[in-house]
Amino acid sequence: MAELGKTDEPQDATPNVSEVDVVDAHSEEEAVAAIEAPVERGEPILQVRDLKKHFPLTQGILFKRQIGAVKAVDGVSFDLYQGETLGIVGESGCGKSTVAKLLMHLERATAGEIFYKGQDITKLSGRALKAVRRNIQMVFQDPYTSLNPRMTVGDIIGEPFDIHPEVAPKGDRRRKVQELLDVVGLNPEYINRYPHQFSGGQRQRIGIARGLALNPEIIICDEPVSALDVSVQAQVINLMERLQEEFNLSYIFIAHDLSIVRHISDRVGVMYLGKMAEIGTDEQIYDHPTHPYTQALLSAVPVPDPEAREHRDRIILTGDVPSPANPPSGCRFRTRCWKAQDKCAEEVPLLAIPERFKGSDSPAAHESACHFAEEKDVVHAA
Repeated sequence: MAELGKTDEPQDATPNVSEVDVVDAHSEEEAVAAIEAPVERGEPILQVRDLKKHFPLTQGILFKRQIGAVKAVDGVSFDLYQGETLGIVGESGCGKSTVAKLLMHLERATAGEIFYKGQDITKLSGRALKAVRRNIQMVFQDPYTSLNPRMTVGDIIGEPFDIHPEVAPKGDRRRKVQELLDVVGLNPEYINRYPHQFSGGQRQRIGIARGLALNPEIIICDEPVSALDVSVQAQVINLMERLQEEFNLSYIFIAHDLSIVRHISDRVGVMYLGKMAEIGTDEQIYDHPTHPYTQALLSAVPVPDPEAREHRDRIILTGDVPSPANPPSGCRFRTRCWKAQDKCAEEVPLLAIPERFKGSDSPAAHESACHFAEEKDVVHAA
């Protein structure tokens, strides 16, 4: 595997959520001006509060009636700070990709707020929403289906300029596209080639170039390396780290591979069944997890050291993941948790620092949605 270069860690851990400084915009022009205003490094740029997305379940053909809802995302809150990478992990179906679509406004939220520079983007429209979409871009999971096979690379990367012509005038677009190809490590002469003429890693670089085209401030990466070979994954991750430093980008990085998430992320959030189970710095989550689900997740990571593998305490969860259409009462994880008690079925645990760790300097003093949060030694891959 290619060498992975670790970026500098942030000096101070940032909290999961901070107070939202709402900007009152009385006109579309004021909203656009607020969106275009710069944000200092380390300040919150995106603030998500109690975000929910429920997909209705209907019955009938002519006269449809709602009989329930799939609670794909059900009360997620977090902050993204300027210049940082927030990793989001969790098993398939926990709502990670739905969160990404909600942040991009590709799906409309059922409830909750998404503040970008103090503006609630769930309530924006017209020019203000267009300005937000220019500043928040996305890199998709599958490099094979996210690129139009009928368009050349130049047309794919240059298409955002048709929607936002102020970024690149018409006569300057070809040069701009060639510059973007060079930035992501591709030959600018490939501008007239089609997607099928590239490898998987090269296609993902094209997707990253498209995401960079409008000079965004935030890039949402929805499992950008899961379809690539291990050596190519390292190349793409190193490219993304270099681009983050060069363009002062903020990333939301969604993935299944826990080692990659630890490598690239400043903070990590763990999702389970539509809710955030635990969130903290990479060291807090990987070396000092307090939520039982996080501990089970980390114990499932293969360990290359045979001696460590023999002495590890593997946590085997029993039962199936509950349906998001009918989630358990109280704690979502209680049906598979070895710590579950009556309280877990009656009360929904808050995502907060556990009482036993409040006021301490312990790495375990981070937010965990568990009534009985405590540390447990977990041997995982380095």
